[in-house]
Parts: sequence; C-alpha cells; structure tokens
Amino acid sequence: MSVHLLGGGRDVARCGALLQTFVAEAREHAAGREPVIAVLLVLEVDDESSVARFRAVVEAAGATDVRVAAIVEGETFTPEAIEADAIFVGGGLTPAYLEAFEPIRDAVRSRVEGGMPYAGFSAGAAIAPERALVGGYLLRGVEVASEDAGEELDELEVRDGLGLVPFAVDVHAAQWGTVSRLVAAVDAGLIAEGVAIDEHTALIVSGDTAVHGSGHVWNVGPAASGVRVSLRSA
Repeated sequence: MSVHLLGGGRDVARCGALLQTFVAEAREHAAGREPVIAVLLVLEVDDESSVARFRAVVEAAGATDVRVAAIVEGETFTPEAIEADAIFVGGGLTPAYLEAFEPIRDAVRSRVEGGMPYAGFSAGAAIAPERALVGGYLLRGVEVASEDAGEELDELEVRDGLGLVPFAVDVHAAQWGTVSRLVAAVDAGLIAEGVAIDEHTALIVSGDTAVHGSGHVWNVGPAASGVRVSLRSA
C-alpha cells in the first residue's frame, strides 16, 4: 500500500480527486467490504469548521464510512483512533499534530508497514517522515521563510516523525513560499533531503513515487556545491 502526501488546498473537489487512489487502496485492504476511513484531526479550541471540511474531502474521494477522531491542541490520540482500514490525517498546527501522535506513533508505523494506506494533508504530510521539519522561519536568527509559515516556532525545528517516508516533507510550497525553508534546512544539514509539495498536489509513495494534481513537487537535496532543487509535476 501507499503513503499519500498532499500539500494542502481549500478546494474540496480537487482534494477529493487526489484521494481517490487512497480510498481504492482502503477498499483493497478491507478485502471486499466497505472500508472504514479514520480521519484524525487536531483542532484549535474554537475551530468549528474543520471536521465538516475534512469529512467532505474524504467523502469526495468516494469513502462512505468515515469516522472522525477530533481532539484539541495539547491532547493526544488513543489507539482506538486508528482502528480502521485506512488513516487520513488532516491539517492544522504541525507541532501539535506530532505531539498528538506520540502515544500511537509506533502503532501507526506498524499498521502502515502491514499494508494500511495512510494519507496526510498539510500537517498530516509534514509529520509522516522519519525526521520531520515541523516549522520555524529562522535559521540561526536569519529569516529563511515567512513568519506566517512558522507554525508558531521561531528557529527551524526537526523532530522524530512517524517514520513512514525517508525524506522530509514541507507543504503549501509555492503558495506559502516554504521551498526556501526546505532549502535552508538541507543546506544546514538539519535534514538530508526533502520535498515541498504545492497545494492541490499529491506525492504518492509506494516503492516508486508519483505526482498527481495541478502543482509541483519540489525535490531538494545536497549537491557537490550547495543544494540542488528540481521540480516534478503530474
């Protein structure tokens, strides 16, 4: 099965279309019955719209049994949240998502390694790597991205992620200008390599990788002199 990494986006229909392969894999994993899709969300206390929004995205992909586990920032998920045939992890504050998965990190990795599909949207994509770039906009006190994209962090921070992919993931690449943050992180040796994914764009990882959607995936890695950046599109 695959790991589906979405760079974000507000268009429900377009995001749903990017998840059709994810839902199809969930059906395969369910072995003939309608799959249960677990939608895991970490919300701000006053967030009244994200549950309906992300449920609509997954349903737009063709899912019919969608079960939402929504907690607020500072809380953590229990193992019951991933009792499903596939996991979709939504967007929000990336460090809060990573902290919320701490008690079930190993269980998620084990389930995905055993064939359960995983889809991450924005923050859900950013926490998927072995080493996750969770935010920040400063490198040694110098701006390398917009403060608005800092995820409430100042200096760039790399933490242990879910361990589902070997490279770092940044999101909202062209829209929020996060490619420069990823370039700075690779150049400084904070991470070995990574991808920055545009909105309404998905990188599907299953042995090989494939790009779907309307934008680009920006591949960033070390070069003999500095950093190399290349673009992939659908």
